[in-house]
Amino acid sequence: MAEVVTKGTGKVERTADRAEVQVNFETVGSTRDEAVDLLTTRVASVEPAMERPGVEVRSRRLDVHDNWDGQQRAGSRAAQQYVLRVNDLTQLDDLLAALVAAEPTWLNGPHWQLADDADAIREAQREAVADNRRRAEGYAEAIGGRLGSLLRLSDGDGEAWTSEASPGRAMAAYGGSVGEAPRMDELNLEAQQIVVTVRCTATWVLLS
Repeated sequence: MAEVVTKGTGKVERTADRAEVQVNFETVGSTRDEAVDLLTTRVASVEPAMERPGVEVRSRRLDVHDNWDGQQRAGSRAAQQYVLRVNDLTQLDDLLAALVAAEPTWLNGPHWQLADDADAIREAQREAVADNRRRAEGYAEAIGGRLGSLLRLSDGDGEAWTSEASPGRAMAAYGGSVGEAPRMDELNLEAQQIVVTVRCTATWVLLS
């Protein structure tokens, strides 16, 4: 029995409805205790902003270590990094404003996401199968045959699907010094399109 094997791709775009923001605060002191005390004061003003509805703190990571100048200890540094998930995008502008006002060492985001991608995946799967059939029908016609029934269907390239932000729109990032807050209207805060991609491989009966 003759067979034809094709690989199909389905791509679906959805507007992001969730965002992730990463922010880091660092302080330097003569001792570890002093560095941590300064850090505590630094983040105290921003912690309430992270407790607002629609904002979820995914992780807090504390790092305290000594600084060294050659073989000599030269003070200590304390840092706290947050990973924040914004489930209500109407809160994003105010959250970023509060973070920047607290003068972070760096801020990166928003990283756009879909809260629920199941519907997009199913649609991309349908498109991937349709793409497979179109390719298989083209090969069958090219050799003067006809396409028969589907024998096997599997995820292509070892992955069921991938999701990524559409190109062409830069993420807002802040790495300014103390007292230098960026203009909020210069940040690209419009929700981006997320491209959900599904690849699959199909094996069809080839009829003469």
